[in-house]
Amino acid sequence: MTLTLLDMTGHMSFALTALSFCVRDILILRGVAIFSGFVGIAYNYFIPAGPLWLVIFWLSIFIAINSFRIVGIIVEHRSIDFSEEELELHETVFQSFSSVEFMKLMRIGEWRVAESGHCFVQQGNMIEGLKLLFNGEVVIERDGEEVGRVRDGSMIGEMSFIQGGTATATVTSTRPCHYIVWPKDKLRQLLKRNPSMDIAMKHVFSMDLTRKLAGPVVTMNR
Repeated sequence: MTLTLLDMTGHMSFALTALSFCVRDILILRGVAIFSGFVGIAYNYFIPAGPLWLVIFWLSIFIAINSFRIVGIIVEHRSIDFSEEELELHETVFQSFSSVEFMKLMRIGEWRVAESGHCFVQQGNMIEGLKLLFNGEVVIERDGEEVGRVRDGSMIGEMSFIQGGTATATVTSTRPCHYIVWPKDKLRQLLKRNPSMDIAMKHVFSMDLTRKLAGPVVTMNR
């Protein structure tokens, strides 16, 4: 069977729609959806049965909606202004987060400074929230024995946050540290409202565990 140009146009419209579902970046997704809509309009206009105005009408509505959302996303992105520390975190630890998602995450976080000897987490106690060590070093002890040390870019209290319950180890700073903490209830609510952020955070936890298992001391690439 020989495919005509019109047949190929129809197939292209559906192929582009299918492709849009495979794209994670929301701007690219909506852009592909708009292109698919225009191709679909061309197909339904020149089809031998005559212009299918009902289909053309709804494809035009979908194009308008996606165009409106693209403008909104661009305006939203332009309003984002990360600090130097936040930009570094986004480019390293939180690469899987979009700019908007990372902005939402940072809004509920609080930057803090700890002196040497500060106890971040006490084994057997409840954690106040999830912490991330921006710079500094901490020692991890379980049942009074040192099990490791981690540095810049490492999570603190992630196992208790994921599994619930009390801390499984004591974490103490060995030198002055700069870190950020997210209250656990606020963070859980944020991730629950944003499924894509929940998936991205699970990826961060996975990468953090991989770094910790790679060696006794972990540093963040700068």
